[in-house]
Amino acid sequence: MVEITIYGRGGQGGVTLAKLIATAYFLQGKDVQAFGLYAAERSGAPIQAFVRIDDEEITNHNQIRTPDHVIVLDHTLIAPRILTGLKQDSWIILNIPELTGARADVVKGRRVATVDATRIAVENGLGTRAVPIVNTTMLGAVAKVFNLNMADAEQALAELRFGGPNLTAARVAYDSVISKRLDGEPADAPAINVSDRIASLLDEDIGGMPRIQTGSWATQRPERRTLTPPCNDGCPAGNEVQAFIAKMSEENYDEALRILLDVSPLPGVCGRVCPAPCMDACNRRLFDDSINIRELERAAADYGTRPNPTKPWRAETIAIVGSGPGGLSAAYHLARLGYHVVLYEANDELGGVMRTGIPTYRLPRDVLDAEINYILDHGVKARTGEFLDRAGLMKLTYQHSAVVLGTGLQAMRSVNLGLDGDGTVLDGLEFLDRARRQLESSVGLRVLVIGGGNTAIDAARTARRLGARTVSIVYRRTRNQMPAIHEEVEEALEEGIQINELVSPLRLHHDGAGPVLTCQRMKLGDPDASGRPQPVPELSEDALFEIRCDKVILALGQSQDQSILPEGAEVREGEHLIGLTGAPIFSCGDFARNEGTVSAAIGSGRAAAFHVHRTLSGEDLFPVGESRVAGYEDLTTHVFLPSPRRQGEIERPQFRKHNFTEVRHGFVLDPLHDGKENDAVAEARRCFSCGVCNQCDRCLEHCPEGVLLRDGDGYRFDYDYCKGCGICSTQCPRGVIFMSEL
Repeated sequence: MVEITIYGRGGQGGVTLAKLIATAYFLQGKDVQAFGLYAAERSGAPIQAFVRIDDEEITNHNQIRTPDHVIVLDHTLIAPRILTGLKQDSWIILNIPELTGARADVVKGRRVATVDATRIAVENGLGTRAVPIVNTTMLGAVAKVFNLNMADAEQALAELRFGGPNLTAARVAYDSVISKRLDGEPADAPAINVSDRIASLLDEDIGGMPRIQTGSWATQRPERRTLTPPCNDGCPAGNEVQAFIAKMSEENYDEALRILLDVSPLPGVCGRVCPAPCMDACNRRLFDDSINIRELERAAADYGTRPNPTKPWRAETIAIVGSGPGGLSAAYHLARLGYHVVLYEANDELGGVMRTGIPTYRLPRDVLDAEINYILDHGVKARTGEFLDRAGLMKLTYQHSAVVLGTGLQAMRSVNLGLDGDGTVLDGLEFLDRARRQLESSVGLRVLVIGGGNTAIDAARTARRLGARTVSIVYRRTRNQMPAIHEEVEEALEEGIQINELVSPLRLHHDGAGPVLTCQRMKLGDPDASGRPQPVPELSEDALFEIRCDKVILALGQSQDQSILPEGAEVREGEHLIGLTGAPIFSCGDFARNEGTVSAAIGSGRAAAFHVHRTLSGEDLFPVGESRVAGYEDLTTHVFLPSPRRQGEIERPQFRKHNFTEVRHGFVLDPLHDGKENDAVAEARRCFSCGVCNQCDRCLEHCPEGVLLRDGDGYRFDYDYCKGCGICSTQCPRGVIFMSEL
């Protein structure tokens, strides 16, 4: 007697294949049996079918326990269980295009036949790729392996009224099946299960896991992953935004601040002046409003306790030239890595443009000073009032193990309006620095600011606070295209500052009554290299017009110095070679990348520190294997409720426009809130935690089989019993659980 066991899934035609094989042998005069064993009557559920063939009458009607041959219709079922009771010299016929890896290990040392029955069936219109009907296709392969003629298979197909594409598919399989004995020592077949006793209602086993391991039913399985939150991806400084917000939601301000300080030494600064591209990237903006990340970062810096600073312990010393955000960030991270760091700054105070170019109503000096002092507490030495030319830079390379240039952008962009040099026209950063040092007054003046960035808005609002009669901004694009922080633009408008959009300045002249700026009206044309519509002049009769003014402030940005010195470079003064650098030179901040924001400079400084460390120590601290960014489509948003964004307190325009006290006060955290959720915590709890598990337990609660288990601080799946229903995946709000095909 020959006994055959067929392993398949519902819908693939396993029982019909048993009947076809039995029919082929019946037509040869054999006595046959063909019957099936269903695990569940649904598509994709595992089934078994059996065939017996004998020259004598078959009287045994039990399931086959020790088959002579095995046929597997679905590659996901290739597992040790198919060898249960199988004799050593049996044939194993598999529906698989290529047998590799763990599946090949299952059947090593045995006689194996493979055929891509799924592809053949689908190409002939027999089912779909998801549910292929492979019975007639596999019959061709079985006939070839068992030394039947194709004519025998064709007669069986005709007997059961299968023709057309079924016949074609069987012939293709007959010709394409590959049979061989695999290398290796055959694995021992699993023992045949002996039926367990029947438990009574009083047994302790009642309510436990079922005895039948239903994991073989699955055609897919749930797996867990961690994706990159879009806020993390959008932060130029590299902050772990989701992680610090999670701690804020737990009212753990110290830990939230520690997470921020692992990346950025200036969270109090960034929490006030950053344009917050992380908020633009936030998935919640597509649901209601993005998380107020900038305000939360400020709250963490204002209310959290900083860890104790570390001290240098390495032999090497590093020179940092420039104490703007890039240089300070590089100094901080190098000091934390144990290096002795010396900061060289041309001005009398540290901070760069954060001190000289950002008004105190946005960035109070005590906040900036506190964060700089924390950096210095790590053993960083500061030498202010030292301007370094190239000869001085050359000297530094022989005094230190490495040099980092973070001098920012020194060349101001300008435009010749015709009255340069008479005091009417000022550079924006020069104006802000003079205002800081109380050397500037705008009392009673009509002030025009040319530009659309943060410096332009800062200059306009500063002129208002210095007593200007009127303040207007001239910008050649539209207000929506201004690169300045949106909230700063809105606050400027509230303070009575006028924005003349789609206007380009042409020339400044005196008409006897004072300065007059001639302007050109613009319109938006085709996109330029930045992707924004390019402003082009209008040609109408009133395209040219004049604006009377007393002072013009140019805020057109700064030019990038392209002469960045690579490691081991020549240092020249014009055509004269000063010499070769004695230590490698690195660059950071706007000097290196010209991205124009404090947060981008901080990220660049950190990267420069890692480059220095890798060069000097060989240790690579740069992250590897970044996961993909969690998109809105990865989330299950129906589980969330709409919730408006919380805003920090802000001074009213009628009071703030006359002084330089801080405009925004941020979230006020009352430690005695008597159980009432404060705004910072409430705002943090709005976070979707995109792509990162926060142990909400929805997957655990909704698993119908109870096969998702707590494992320490995480979860694990019991795949022996998981049927792959996918409910856990659909209930995961954060895209952490996904279904993978087996």
